[in-house]
Amino acid sequence: MTDRAIHQVNIEREMRDAYLSYAMSVIVSRALPDARDGLKPVHRRILYAMHDMGMNPGGAHKKSARIVGEVLGKYHPHGDTAVYETMVRMAQDFSMRYMLIDGQGNFGSIDGDSAAAMRYTEARMASFGSQLLVDINKETVDFVENFDGTLNEPSVLPSVLPNLLVNGASGIAVGMSTNIPPHNLAEICDALVHILDQWERFDDIDVDELIRFVRGPDFPTGGVIYKMRGGEDMLRAAFATGRGKITLRAKVHVEDMGRGKSRVIVSELPYQTNKTTLIERIAALVSSGRLDGLADLRDESDRQNTVRLVIELQRGANVKEVLAALFKLTPLQSTFGIIMLALVDGQPRLLNLKQALRVYLEHRLEVVQRRSSYDLARARERAHVLEGLIVALDNLEAVIATIRKSRNVETARKNLIKNFKVTEVQAAAILDMPLRRLSSLEIRKIRQEHRETLKLIASLEALLASPQKQRMHISEELLEAKEIHGDQRRSIIVDGEASALTVEDFLVPEEKTVVIFSTRGQLGRMRLDEPPRVTTVTKVPPRLLQHSTTGQILHLFTNQGNCATVPVQQIPQVEQASDGMHFGDLSSLPVKRKIVTFMCLPMNFETGYLCFATAQGQVKRLHVGELPGMMSHEFRVMNLAKNDRLVSVLYSSGADELILLTSRGYAIRFNEEDVRPTGSTSSGVRGIQLKDRSDRVVGACLAHEKLHAWIVAEDGIAMTTPIHQLNAQARGGVGKAITDQFFGGRQVVAAAVGRLDDTILVLTSRNKAKYMSIRLANHMAQRLDGRNPVIALREKETVVGVVEYRKRIDSFVVDSGLPDDEISPVDEGDSSADESLSHEEVQSPAQLEMTLEEIELLLDEADKAAKDDANVNPNGADSGAINDA
Repeated sequence: MTDRAIHQVNIEREMRDAYLSYAMSVIVSRALPDARDGLKPVHRRILYAMHDMGMNPGGAHKKSARIVGEVLGKYHPHGDTAVYETMVRMAQDFSMRYMLIDGQGNFGSIDGDSAAAMRYTEARMASFGSQLLVDINKETVDFVENFDGTLNEPSVLPSVLPNLLVNGASGIAVGMSTNIPPHNLAEICDALVHILDQWERFDDIDVDELIRFVRGPDFPTGGVIYKMRGGEDMLRAAFATGRGKITLRAKVHVEDMGRGKSRVIVSELPYQTNKTTLIERIAALVSSGRLDGLADLRDESDRQNTVRLVIELQRGANVKEVLAALFKLTPLQSTFGIIMLALVDGQPRLLNLKQALRVYLEHRLEVVQRRSSYDLARARERAHVLEGLIVALDNLEAVIATIRKSRNVETARKNLIKNFKVTEVQAAAILDMPLRRLSSLEIRKIRQEHRETLKLIASLEALLASPQKQRMHISEELLEAKEIHGDQRRSIIVDGEASALTVEDFLVPEEKTVVIFSTRGQLGRMRLDEPPRVTTVTKVPPRLLQHSTTGQILHLFTNQGNCATVPVQQIPQVEQASDGMHFGDLSSLPVKRKIVTFMCLPMNFETGYLCFATAQGQVKRLHVGELPGMMSHEFRVMNLAKNDRLVSVLYSSGADELILLTSRGYAIRFNEEDVRPTGSTSSGVRGIQLKDRSDRVVGACLAHEKLHAWIVAEDGIAMTTPIHQLNAQARGGVGKAITDQFFGGRQVVAAAVGRLDDTILVLTSRNKAKYMSIRLANHMAQRLDGRNPVIALREKETVVGVVEYRKRIDSFVVDSGLPDDEISPVDEGDSSADESLSHEEVQSPAQLEMTLEEIELLLDEADKAAKDDANVNPNGADSGAINDA
């Protein structure tokens, strides 16, 4: 080495320059996500490599090792372990709020188990991940050279979905770090649509306006978020500044085991909490004597209960002290520090909620413009070719003659350009046109395609010329994405401080209550001394009612044959049905699910059966002991045919008789033992043979000899029939027609069962509650020959169902726990409760031969036998059966 090869440099300057280069490389190329698509380079390269390999949703899974090799060889020259671990995390439902990769095999667990080796697992792109690459081949984003300059890779993805906020990000760079929590897609889409609608006043939109749509982070593992800290709203501060700290707690509830013992059930963990580490921590605290009062610790998690930790307490242990210690000493409570740091124009920037949303929208506006320009250029090219083909078709004989007279293809091309004034591109298209395109049908197709292409060109030109149309287009895409991928939030946000710990938040004494499900899907519970007050002016009437206790589990059944559970003690106490919380906020069911019925059952209950009935006449019997108990996710209770749906669920003793009623007025009665008990995934057996394709089951009930079946038509006509007149037969038959000439051939829309002196609460299409006596329906059907409704309905108002009422179910008997006069949903002290039975509303005087008062007087003597029936205990019969409104 000579002196000429040695360069004197300032060591301080050299270290500074080298360190800055290294720091910027880590910041830009590794640790921080891009604010536009929410991805780091390694995530982006994995998704693009899978897209390039054709591993789209719906396709076959391929070995993870093949994917990792593709990424390493083409785009990411780093260690295979880092790439595979990144891919694994993108496929974990407990790490990503919306998974980007659909994995097959062992991809790890919330217990801290690592994924299997890449040679064993398989993967493909998830539906959500594919949305980040839509239109990437339409020049919507810039491409840069890969590490060796042989290939091109995208610098950012088009990202139809706001991935940065919905999936969050975390990373540690040099001198800075980011920790963006995940959010609910539906809430983020609503906020984006609101900003697009108010684009002209974007500068005036503040954080309080956005919080109306984005309630807060929504972690994949659920849990409880406490937004207050030291009297300050930390969630609002984080959205306003980009920095903040929120407290996360596990979702727990306390169950009373009797005899002074309780147990704490953990059903959801704070984000990124390792379940195995948590259990080991609790066990270590007990061993060291720092945590007292624990008798047993079990992990009862399974495939259906992703998290279920059972912490049994010693007899007489102070629940509040144990919970306080658990939250203080274990990861059951943690702090999440929000740092919304991301790359904007290649530079790290701390973003608040408003800025993060704007960066994404500006990116989408650019993508829409570039995509529209690309589509416009292709459409113009195609229109140009089609115009040449139309010229040739209009001069077909001359074109053919010109081509035949030409010496070669090049001569023919020149002659076409000269004789018909077409361009070189059009002439080439004419020469390439096959003879089959000369048929009359193909000629019409060419002209039709030309017209449609011209319309597309005009539409794209209008879109490019109007920023407002571009924003509307993005709004439509966001609403469509919300419809497809949106779901109910998992994390509960509490407007309070985590330090304010009270046992009442987790432990509710075993007390009797009434659970109410409103027509709008709200759940609430009431004290027994406060029965629901329902009148004809009630805006949100109840749809389902059941007496229960706070120690029971509420089972919500959907029309698709699924079920979700909610501890009754976690249902908020309300004064009326409209004050409750939506079932989507209390259970794992999406908001769009249709609840058919619910049932409150004691914990660890193994007595009796559940009888299911579907619209197509299928029935199923499931032993109560087959139910999995308290679940954090929905589970299936019955498999249904594609065109079928669940309409009723009954609790039976095992020796009851079932009655199915159809819309054509047929009823069948059979012994429940004719239906063999099956598992939770079976489809059931035929209960009744429907009359025709339009017929369907509208109600089911248990048979009791001294009760009456009550049916109602859409227009309010109702009638009853004694159940003892329905003879038992084998299941699967047509049944007996219970509607006669008085019903006028009307279709039945709802059915119920009860005594003659019971009052039915009818629900209408206007969300109104109407009252009707079973005795009155029976008499009116006889007196009026079925021509006049017995329920007052307004114009275009129809009957959609009846309120379902259930008595309390316990370990031995089904009992309401109250005298019969206290369990009726009718508020007899309110004169407006009988408003729908007034003479003026039911019929006009000209249509009635006698008033309702006279009818009631005549009924006094005629129904003495029916009055005796009022003293008969129906042994747990449901006093109402509702069809799916």
